[in-house]
Amino acid sequence: MSKTLSNKSNLQVLFEDNHLIVVNKRAGDIVQGDKTGDKPLSDVVKDYIKHTYNKPGNVYLGVVHRLDRPTTGIVLFAKTSKALPRLNKLFAEKKAQKTYWALVKNAPPKTADTLVHWLRKNPKNNKSTAFTKDTKDSKKAILHYKVLKALDHYFLLEIELETGRHHQIRCQLASIGCPIKGDLKYGFNRSNPDASISLHARQLEFTHPVKNELIRVVAPLPEDPLWEACEAI
Repeated sequence: MSKTLSNKSNLQVLFEDNHLIVVNKRAGDIVQGDKTGDKPLSDVVKDYIKHTYNKPGNVYLGVVHRLDRPTTGIVLFAKTSKALPRLNKLFAEKKAQKTYWALVKNAPPKTADTLVHWLRKNPKNNKSTAFTKDTKDSKKAILHYKVLKALDHYFLLEIELETGRHHQIRCQLASIGCPIKGDLKYGFNRSNPDASISLHARQLEFTHPVKNELIRVVAPLPEDPLWEACEAI
């Protein structure tokens, strides 16, 4: 199911039931509040629930996972206190399959590969550095990628994460010479007009925490000519 709250919030709901709500995040939206003071996506979703179901008082909403601000795509929230710890456990045990799409300028060394690095986060510049071996204060990072399509000037990669580290996809792809389009922080040469990076949380597959059913959600791609060229996969 997919619906929109209003043009102002432009909230695209991809799936919803009594326990869960999945939305398609826009570039620039923050999932949770931060020092910027900008209204987070979690509050927009609360407003949507309150407005749609005429709920009095505070609306319960649990944040299960996050996406970087310039990234687009699937974000899952829990609508009940019963669902949240079960979803947290599911994600912690890596039983949720997250698939991302990324547009990169350079062809990767292989058409498909597994990347293993040790990432160390620098909180001062909010950036991670990739190492090829275990290094002090680093965490092991594993992802799998394959080339889905070669465009005129870019390559579309599909990525599945085995771990969830800070800026993992951005950092690991940059480390093999494939920075994501628009990602100045990790070496791309220019920004995207809307300050996004061309990284999209495309699909999420998991077992429903209450109904025990398999849920598979796919997020439509951003409205951009380059992404539209990727639709025919």
